[in-house]
Amino acid sequence: MSRRRRGRAGKVVAVATAVAAVGAAAVAGFGLPDRGSEAQTRSQTPAKTAQVTKQTLVDTQTEDGKLGHGDTTTVVGKLPGTVTELPAVGASLQRGQAVYRVDNTPVVLLYGALPAYRTLAPGVKGADVKQFEQNLAALGYTGFTVDEEYSSSTAAAVRKWQGDLGLTKTGTVDLGRVVYASGPVRVDERKAAVGDPAGPGATLLTYTGTVPVVTVELDAADQRMAKLGTAVTVKLPDGKNVPGTISQAETVIKPAQGNNAAVTKIQVTVVPDDPQAFAGLDQVTAEVGFTADRKENVLAVPVAALLALAEGGYGLQVVDGATNRIVAVRIGMFAAGKVEVSGDGISDGTVVGMPS
Repeated sequence: MSRRRRGRAGKVVAVATAVAAVGAAAVAGFGLPDRGSEAQTRSQTPAKTAQVTKQTLVDTQTEDGKLGHGDTTTVVGKLPGTVTELPAVGASLQRGQAVYRVDNTPVVLLYGALPAYRTLAPGVKGADVKQFEQNLAALGYTGFTVDEEYSSSTAAAVRKWQGDLGLTKTGTVDLGRVVYASGPVRVDERKAAVGDPAGPGATLLTYTGTVPVVTVELDAADQRMAKLGTAVTVKLPDGKNVPGTISQAETVIKPAQGNNAAVTKIQVTVVPDDPQAFAGLDQVTAEVGFTADRKENVLAVPVAALLALAEGGYGLQVVDGATNRIVAVRIGMFAAGKVEVSGDGISDGTVVGMPS
C-alpha cells in the first residue's frame, strides 16, 4: 500500500535538519546562554528571517486505505452431516436466518459477542444462556424470563422456535445449531460446496459486516491519529470527499517475512457518515485525511527556525533591527512545517532568523 504523509509527518525530518545544520553554528556563533535567559546582543543580521505569527495549527495526515467491508470471519461447521445449502456470495443475513443448511436443517444466525461453546439444556446457567434468551426474545418468542438460567420455560419457547425452523422439538439447543455475530453479516466467500462434509471442523464460508468501511494501517508512531469517534475525510476514486468517523482502532502485529522483521501497526476502521456514500464500491483504494489535533490562536514559527541549544532544548534567534539575540523557547504542537512556541519576548510579529 502506498503511503502519503502530510502535516506533522515532516516534523521529524525538519527538526533533525535544524539540529544538525544549525546546532553547531548556534553554539559557536551565538554564545548560547543558560536555558531560559537571553544571549548577548549581536550586530550581525541574518540573511533570511521569518515572523512569529498567531495562527491556527492543525495536525493532519493523509493515508491510503482499502474500501471494503472490513475484517472477515470464518464459519466452521460443528454439526455432523452434509452441506445441503450455502448462501450466495454478497448475500446479507439477519438474525434468525440460516447461515447454511446441514442435512437440510438450518444453522441459524444470532447476535452476540460470546461464541456458542456448549449444548444448552434445562439446568444450564451462564452468560451464554442469557445471550441466547435475548435473541429468542428479539425473534418474538415469549413465556420465559431473560436471565442466565435455562429453565423449563426457556425449553418450551425453544420447542416453538424449533418447530418454526422445521427442527425436531427437543427443547435443547445443540452445539453448532447457532452461529453468533455482532450484527447482520455479508457473505464474503464460500469455502465449501453443496455436498461437502459439514463438520465438525469443516471450513464452510467467510463473512464480513454489511456496512462498507475503509481500513487503514497506520505506523505505531502515528497512533495519535487513531482516536475513536474522530471525524475524518475520505477521498473516493472519483475525487469526491465524503465525511466519515473512526469506529475502531486496534493494534496488530504483522509477522516477520523473510528478512523483514515483524512490525506493529494500528489498524483503523472508518465508517461513512452516510452509508450510501460507499454504495457500489468494494476493494478499491481511497485516501483518508486524519486530523489528530487543532489549536487556535497560538504563536508559531517555521520548524526550520528552531536552534538546538547546547544545554538542551530549543531557541530562536530574535532579530531587533541591526541586533539579534538567542532566546530559549518552549515548543508545543507541530503541524504543516510550523511549530508552536512560547517564551520571554516572543510575541506576534517577533522577527526571528532563519538558517541559510
